[in-house]
Amino acid sequence: MVADGEGGGWLRELGPAPGPVRRVPDLAAAVRAAEHAWPEPPRWVWSAGEDLYPDLVRAGVRVARCHDTALTEALLLGYDGRHGEAASLGAAWARLHGLPVPDDPVRPLGEGTAAQPALFEADRSTLPPGTDRLAALAEVHDDQLRRIAALPEPGRMRLLAAVESAGGLAAAEMGHDGLPWRPDTHDEILTELLGPRPPAGRRPPVLADLVTRISEAVGREVNPDSPAQVLRAMAWVGHPVESTRSWVLERVDHPVVPLLLRYKELSRLHAANGWAWLETWVRRRPGPDGRTLGRFHPDYVVGGVVSGRWATRGGGALQIPRSVRRAVEADPGWVLVRADAGQLEPRVLAAVSGDGALAAAAAEEDLYARLAAQVGGDRQRAKIGMLAAMYGQTSGDAAPLLATMRRLYPRALEYVDAAARTGEAGGVVRSWLGRTSPVPPGWEAAVAGAGGERRRRAQGRFTRNFVVQATAAEWALVLLAALRQLLPAMPEGAGIVFFVHDEVVLHVPADMADVVVRAVAGAEARTRAVLFGDTPVRFPLAPVVTRNYASLTNG
Repeated sequence: MVADGEGGGWLRELGPAPGPVRRVPDLAAAVRAAEHAWPEPPRWVWSAGEDLYPDLVRAGVRVARCHDTALTEALLLGYDGRHGEAASLGAAWARLHGLPVPDDPVRPLGEGTAAQPALFEADRSTLPPGTDRLAALAEVHDDQLRRIAALPEPGRMRLLAAVESAGGLAAAEMGHDGLPWRPDTHDEILTELLGPRPPAGRRPPVLADLVTRISEAVGREVNPDSPAQVLRAMAWVGHPVESTRSWVLERVDHPVVPLLLRYKELSRLHAANGWAWLETWVRRRPGPDGRTLGRFHPDYVVGGVVSGRWATRGGGALQIPRSVRRAVEADPGWVLVRADAGQLEPRVLAAVSGDGALAAAAAEEDLYARLAAQVGGDRQRAKIGMLAAMYGQTSGDAAPLLATMRRLYPRALEYVDAAARTGEAGGVVRSWLGRTSPVPPGWEAAVAGAGGERRRRAQGRFTRNFVVQATAAEWALVLLAALRQLLPAMPEGAGIVFFVHDEVVLHVPADMADVVVRAVAGAEARTRAVLFGDTPVRFPLAPVVTRNYASLTNG
């Protein structure tokens, strides 16, 4: 499928005997009709680089599944150790024809409420002018299917490409629907913490007062926004420090430190989620109860991190601070359904390593409590031991716990140890489905010079965690794909509205909460079976229904 920039486009059925090219004057209407085709809707083929699906969503169309050539190309390039190479349709087509490969189009940072893109705007591809875009898309798609089929385990990469593409669908839908956000509550929170909104360019009253108190505690004027001035101030009071990081300052016993830490906390809130953020990222509309309703519309980047985790192009959707979560409130008559996969990474390790003892612990609701009974000690120490195993921590309290973990769960520890050894040797590791770790640029020269052993160890820690974290990201993608399929038909704007790593939040009419909770449970069971088959490991989501997000996350 490709768009013509004027609301229409071209369609062609792909397969062993491709169908004829169809010119359609209304692309959204044609896609909507095809989604109701019998016996099942098609798998659409397009390129994320052309932003076609967000256009369809704005036109009121949702599709069940797709093959995204740009997202798939990035996965296949990464598999071949070519991370960072251009993955757009134009780039993939140029490589096929031995032509100079164009850079991927530069997408701007998310613009929040100012973003008003035109529907099906003109060609955004990087193909040479005059190229038949539909033919190029079919050619790239066929090439990707051939490359996947040639892999040692093609089924896994085929599944990864499918769920990565489904992630692209979910990201566009969430960005359009938005997370429910109460602007008046957000303003109340800011006023409580920072004081009344100041004129542009001025500090809020609470921050201004902290600046005065910091300067008084030091005995000279200090601008706490200047790291250099803070370093000089700490030396002036007789406590020189190497940096202004919070954990460094916390080691100092001086009256100015609590003031500096409080200033850093509130200043960060003001800069990242203050009044300017509220105006930029939350679209407002009148609500039925007389209060102003709003929606936070983030711009997600699927696979924005090498491990497969998502990123954003602005708005900070993946880092909503606890202090403002009270503003995330369901619309009148609606509720939020939150499902959080607690202890996801150690459960993933149990499943991929095939360690029977760890899998038995992961069959419990609270994995760390079971581990504590097995390793001897309290729950917190068991958690430290497991995190040490996954992240390669060998110092302090972790060392004896790690030795115990290695004895009790030998297959799990060998799984991550082997990944670490591969990384230290400059090799690559892969997730369960085939996402591949990058090797740092100039690796051989870097490890041959000064600090080479330190770099080897750092890369080993990275690959040790990569095999777990990247597979956990795949688990989340499969869950999103399954949940999209299992959710019932709902009103406009209802569905998945927030996703971060191992947590998903839905916004639905209150009378549909029970059926949505059942859909979440079904999605978890399907995800477990699709990824790991008949495993004893469980991935409890424990869906919770509430009106306000803060009530779920501030405990």
